[in-house]
Amino acid sequence: MEAIQSHSVFFVSLGCDKNLVDSEFMLGMLKEHGWSITDEEQKAEAIVVNTCCFINDAKEESVNTILEMAEYKKTGNCKVLLVAGCLAQRYQQEIRKEIPEVDAVLGTNSYDDIVHALQEAQKNGQYENFQTLDGLPSLHSNGNPLKRSITTGGHYAYLKIAEGCDKHCTYCIIPSIRGSYRSVPMEELLVQAAELADTGVKELILVAQETTLYGIDLYGEKSLYRLLDELNKIRGLVWIRILYCYPEEIDDPLIQAIKRNEKVCHYLDMPIQHANDEILRRMGRRASKQSICETIKKLRQEIPDICLRTTLICGFPGETQAQHEELLEFIDEMEFDRLGAFVYSPEEGTPAETFPCQLDEETKLTWQEEVMELEQEIIFDKTAGMEGEAVWAFIEGKLPDENVYAARTYRDAPDIDGYVFVSGAGTELMTGDFVKVRITGSLDYDLTAEIL
Repeated sequence: MEAIQSHSVFFVSLGCDKNLVDSEFMLGMLKEHGWSITDEEQKAEAIVVNTCCFINDAKEESVNTILEMAEYKKTGNCKVLLVAGCLAQRYQQEIRKEIPEVDAVLGTNSYDDIVHALQEAQKNGQYENFQTLDGLPSLHSNGNPLKRSITTGGHYAYLKIAEGCDKHCTYCIIPSIRGSYRSVPMEELLVQAAELADTGVKELILVAQETTLYGIDLYGEKSLYRLLDELNKIRGLVWIRILYCYPEEIDDPLIQAIKRNEKVCHYLDMPIQHANDEILRRMGRRASKQSICETIKKLRQEIPDICLRTTLICGFPGETQAQHEELLEFIDEMEFDRLGAFVYSPEEGTPAETFPCQLDEETKLTWQEEVMELEQEIIFDKTAGMEGEAVWAFIEGKLPDENVYAARTYRDAPDIDGYVFVSGAGTELMTGDFVKVRITGSLDYDLTAEIL
């Protein structure tokens, strides 16, 4: 397949790390077909925006970015503007009608058509591809796996192990725009992981809308534990990190796999969203407060140094002050190591959008602030208590004009958790170096350390 004449494209990837994986595959396809990737919007003859629409803020960012990029059709060299991803899947007709500068639109299951889409849009002015939300995009060309263009710096990368979701939480639009749960075959994931390791990736971060159900559709059972066993054998990998584990699906085989595989970080991202049983029921969640407590207790018993991250929604429709206070008590009791709180966002087309007793923004923001203030106290106590510990860390970069390096421990996922600021290096360190450090103090959410 021939690329269009310009061979120059500017790429914008918005939203989550799962979307980023799609973007990296698109970039890899474009490079393989002769495109050069530019970081100058003004000079690019094609611009691609891979969008997100998970919450209202994400939709606004996506629309504003498309409009901003559309200006380069007037002021720059842009001949083709392509919109892909979740916003494109959900609002294809609106995009066509309201932003006529958009030449091509690709749905969430069609990103493997990126090269052909740009070519056709250049020739014919318009192009769109919205495959049904079953199956998976083809990541092969002439029988060979497609190369990804890693954008995370090279020493860590995300491995998307499944697409879509079957949970149908009442506040979430993902099943409508990503489809049902589809696991990537294990043999394909192992090939991807080995190739990433060969290129220098040392930390592999497993992502999906829900990682804990991996394999249920292909192998008749939850098979994340089997995948971890196989990934652990890959030479070159140092850490394997797991994100997005639903608490009701965390079982003994998974816990034991985390425990026995030395490359698997003792870190688990476990979104629970709330702790009141009535709110959980109305959210469409499958866990109860008691089952969440039991899962956390078992994880900490089996893996005493495990770092637990969670996310919560504040101000769900009908939530009362008493239910909010129950959530605060739960956070205080559980003492999560990492926590993010988001205000409820009514999403068009979801059941929760129609629920009575929608809360005002001021209440939601107040409750979010109270949750984060409580978690701040918990985290500050935890970081202060780590002084003197010796841990391994990845160097992420050097602070300008200072002999101090920013690093991450196994307790810190990229972009969402804290840093360790490391001093005392006798030699120049490089991003991606794996070093042992001793914690010397804390700076709120972050730590200070020295090289051992």
